[in-house]
This record gives sequence, structure tokens and C-alpha cells, in this order.
Amino acid sequence: MNGAEPDPGRAATTTDLGHEVHQIDTLMAGYDGITAGYLIRSDRPCLVETGTAPSAPVVADALTRLGIGRADLATVVVTHIHLDHAGGVGDIAAMYPGAEIVVHERGARHLADPSRLMASARMVYGDELDGLFGTLAPTPADRIRAVAGTGTIDLGGGRRLDSHYAPGHAKHHVGLIDSVSGDLYVGDAAGIYIQETGDMRPATPPPDFDLETALESLRTFTALRPSRLLFSHYGPVDAVADALERSAEEIRLWVDETRRARGAGLDLDHAAAMVAERTRSRYAVLADGADPALAAKFDRISSASANVAGIARWLDKQGAA
Repeated sequence: MNGAEPDPGRAATTTDLGHEVHQIDTLMAGYDGITAGYLIRSDRPCLVETGTAPSAPVVADALTRLGIGRADLATVVVTHIHLDHAGGVGDIAAMYPGAEIVVHERGARHLADPSRLMASARMVYGDELDGLFGTLAPTPADRIRAVAGTGTIDLGGGRRLDSHYAPGHAKHHVGLIDSVSGDLYVGDAAGIYIQETGDMRPATPPPDFDLETALESLRTFTALRPSRLLFSHYGPVDAVADALERSAEEIRLWVDETRRARGAGLDLDHAAAMVAERTRSRYAVLADGADPALAAKFDRISSASANVAGIARWLDKQGAA
């Protein structure tokens, strides 16, 4: 992004991360550095995350440049079915007819029949939906493999991805660890990482956020002892322990601040504004003199309003209980 307006005509940037892992910028909504897909160019090539539906041709072009033809892609796996991660699944499945589509069992039916998911997204995003995410096309049910608590994706040559259920952000969320590289694909379960500034912020949107479940997912990730974290938003992080500790700290802080704002009787909009202001100093991207376009990107992928809405919904459920 770097201050520039989005350009939907650009080709995606690919980055060689070693171990035959290639990061693909999906150019969500025409911006760079918002959502990453990852190609594992193994004996059985695997794409982790498709990005949005409008990103599908961008991702397909990147795969071609990386030497993956229409008959070569063996597997597409998504960490969860939110449209910035899985909105392009149906289109990619049609482009790569031999690829198996792997998703957690709680998300499988929504890939086969996206009508409820799209209707819900339309209620949230309104007229912005088409420009941001496009339309998730159905995937034939016989192409979908659902995994439960754990699962394995064969990458060929003795290499595999192991999936581990990691809800908290979403009930259909998994983390994926590569048996060769040690990379852990964290989706949104560890929050948002801004490469340019090193900032991390939680991703706690409605309707599924749950504090203890989110923290337990982070403990699961720590126990896997990954060598590196690969964020869907955005990119690799080598300081694994520090990042996971920071992620847990951020989640707890945002819950505490949202609880305080709600305790003061503020409505959702004013609570979000209060929490945003009280946490502002934690993020270099929001500091005086920082690039305003970069700050806008930060808000696009981890807005205070969405985070506070998710936490407030969880607090309401705790109160009802």
C-alpha cells in the first residue's frame, strides 16, 4: 500500500520464504499487504488460503509464475471460511479441477452452499461487500474434505501439514503446521501482524469470539513449538514465543478495556471509540507522523469497531450465563 491508491490491475508479488514456501500477496481490494496466500511447492503442491473471490485470478496468475499449472495443484486448505481467507475457494476449485479442498468440519457446508454465509456478510458489509470480498462460489461437495480436531494433509515425499483446531476467533478455525519447515499457519487466531511497523493487534470479531477459547488456541500453538509463524495478515514472524505472548496480552487488554467501556454504560460506537483511544499508544502505525495510508490498511483488517463488537457480544453471553 505504502500511501498509494489500490490498483486492481497489478500482478501479485510473490516472496520465496525458503523450504519451497512462497508467500503470495492476494491484493485484497487492490491493496498490497493485507491478505497473504501461501504456496507449498512440494511433491503435492498445496495452497494455504485463497484470499477473496476477486483475488482468485491474481492468485492463479501467481501460481502459474511459480510453475504450478492447472493440473498440478493437489490441495487447497483454508484456516477458516471468512471471506478474506476463503472467498476465492469456489473459483480456485474450478480453475484447478484436481485439487482437494480441506476445511474444518464446521465450515465445510458453507463452502458447498455459501448462501447463508453470503447473506450474513451482506448484512454486515452492505454495499461494500462486492468491492471488498466479491461472491464466494460454491465448491462441489465431493471435492471437500472436512477435518475435525486434528487432520493431516499429504504434501508428498513424506512431508505433511497437520491441522489443529484453533477456535476463539471463529468456530471453524484451524492452525496448520508444516512437518518439514516447522512453519505454523496461524490464520487469524494469533491476530493481525503489520510487517512495516511490527505491530500486533487482536482479531476478535463477532459472532464467535470467546476469550478462554482464544487463549487456549494460543497455548495450542505454543505447544506445537513452531519455527516460524505465517500470518494471513500478514507475513512471516520468526520471534515465535514473543509474538504468541504479545497476542495473548493484546486479547486480554482489549477485553479489559471493552469491559470497562461497557461498564461505563457506553453504546457500541462510543465503546469502540474509547477502546481505540485507550489502546492507540500501543501501535506504532497509529503514532503521530505515521503513514496515514498504512493506518487505514491497519483499520481495514483489524478495526476497533469489529473487535469491540465481538468482545461485547461475548461479554453479553457471559452476563446472560
